[in-house]
Amino acid sequence: MPELPEVETVRRGLAPAMEGARFTHVEARRRDLRWPLPKDFAKRLEGTTVEGLGRRAKYLLADLSSGDVLVMHLGMSGSFRVSHAGQERAPGNYHHERPKHAAHDHVVFHMSNGATVTFNDPRRFGSMKLVPRAKLEQEPLLRSIGPEPLGNEFDAAMLAKACAGKKTSLKAALSDQRVVAGLGNIYVCEALFRARLSPKRRASTIADRNGKPNGRAAALVEAIKTVLHDAIKAGGSSLRDHRRADGSLGDFQHNFQVYDCEGKPCPSCKGKVKRVVQTGRSTFYCPSCQK
Repeated sequence: MPELPEVETVRRGLAPAMEGARFTHVEARRRDLRWPLPKDFAKRLEGTTVEGLGRRAKYLLADLSSGDVLVMHLGMSGSFRVSHAGQERAPGNYHHERPKHAAHDHVVFHMSNGATVTFNDPRRFGSMKLVPRAKLEQEPLLRSIGPEPLGNEFDAAMLAKACAGKKTSLKAALSDQRVVAGLGNIYVCEALFRARLSPKRRASTIADRNGKPNGRAAALVEAIKTVLHDAIKAGGSSLRDHRRADGSLGDFQHNFQVYDCEGKPCPSCKGKVKRVVQTGRSTFYCPSCQK
């Protein structure tokens, strides 16, 4: 599933085509994605203008002139592509060719600026929902999500407080969207490696007995922010289904230091990267330098 850097990359790719533009025609080619589309979905969108396109964790939020917010999630295989005047933008020279399965083009937005924004989702785990702006904070999909890791308020004290008393592993805690928003398997592994902390370490050990942060918490927050900034700059990671909005692949996967590197030499010591399974997901780390 795309993580924060991938979703932010998609947001930046969609913004020029959607922000300030009006939905002139909306094609909902099927009634459901992961869940049924809202009643009169196309009619409620047509004629409204996208006043801003934001992101909350792994959700895209289109603020509409109607007072609604279009909440969109890519799911496991969802992607957008943008075309204009019959030409689809696909810059970059990448190894994998973009698949063209028109049968999976489930929602198509025709914008007043001439752009066409198409949502393609072979597995249909993505979702779209219209939520009144005044009720956005109470929206069940969003209300329990933790702080944005790139926000100014996310610091060592906040992370330590969230992990204080937790008996779960540090890997499991960071993967919990209630602790920190938008992180997933890839960037948790990479951040823990940069912070030199073992994914098996108990989450509570980044705080003292009073819930105050220690040096581990500070190192981990810095690592999380750095790895996310680096990934966004690289356009995200292309694993299986993720694509940028222009159809090209993100290339942060070429900068992985431990993720999917089982058996390879650790880039920081003489050890080798190991893979273990935690909460049903593969975890990659170096047992020699991550303690």
